[in-house]
Amino acid sequence: MNSLYQKIIDIENSNNKAALCTIVSTKGSTPRKTGAKMLVYTNGSIDGTIGGGALEKEVIEQALEVLKNNTSQFVKHNLVIELAMCCGGTVELFIEPIMNRKKVFIFGAGHCGKALAGFATDLDFNVTLIDERYDVFENIDFPQCTLIMDNHATAIEKLNFDENTFVVILTHNHAYDREILALTSKKPHQYIGMIGSSRKVAIAKKNMLASNILDQEEVNEIDMPIGLDIKAITPQEIAISILAKLIDVRNRK
Repeated sequence: MNSLYQKIIDIENSNNKAALCTIVSTKGSTPRKTGAKMLVYTNGSIDGTIGGGALEKEVIEQALEVLKNNTSQFVKHNLVIELAMCCGGTVELFIEPIMNRKKVFIFGAGHCGKALAGFATDLDFNVTLIDERYDVFENIDFPQCTLIMDNHATAIEKLNFDENTFVVILTHNHAYDREILALTSKKPHQYIGMIGSSRKVAIAKKNMLASNILDQEEVNEIDMPIGLDIKAITPQEIAISILAKLIDVRNRK
């Protein structure tokens, strides 16, 4: 049986939604004490317990509201007055939604791609680095980063795209970048960004519209040129400008 902590990790790495309910303070007689935890899923099912009975029923309803609003909250219950429980104490809980980790698919393992993969992993993104050039993966030491040495089109068919997916297009070939943009834009995603000069971006937009791959509204949603304008010059600075945009999108969501 997986521990509650493993279940939390599994939720973070999936699209499943759950709220963690933790008893942070008790006074008097209560069925469970400080530190007791319970996970509440969107269908009302639970893992763990904070003591059962009317208290647990009420907290489940509050946890579902937290999931609906995606906002943490403290709650306090008097077991006798509010819930008619025989225990005579009070319980305070903190209820928080478990945040799903965002997946970042980085296409291109050049200098910028490698730098971004390292930074993004440290900032708790689930990173996959894709490139068909085997030599670019030499001397890469990112234990928590998934490396895919394959053609981008093949890799895209194998990858799992969803509402938590960020796509970053940084390959060494402009034609590749446009192909990746066309292929990934129709997949579920939260964010897509592509590196490029003003001319490269203009050509990409023109091609997307002329080929009816994207409409104008969809083109406007693509972040190109990618990242925040911080006058970045070095690969590391460019990677930081991109990561800053990813963090901004993640936190606003």
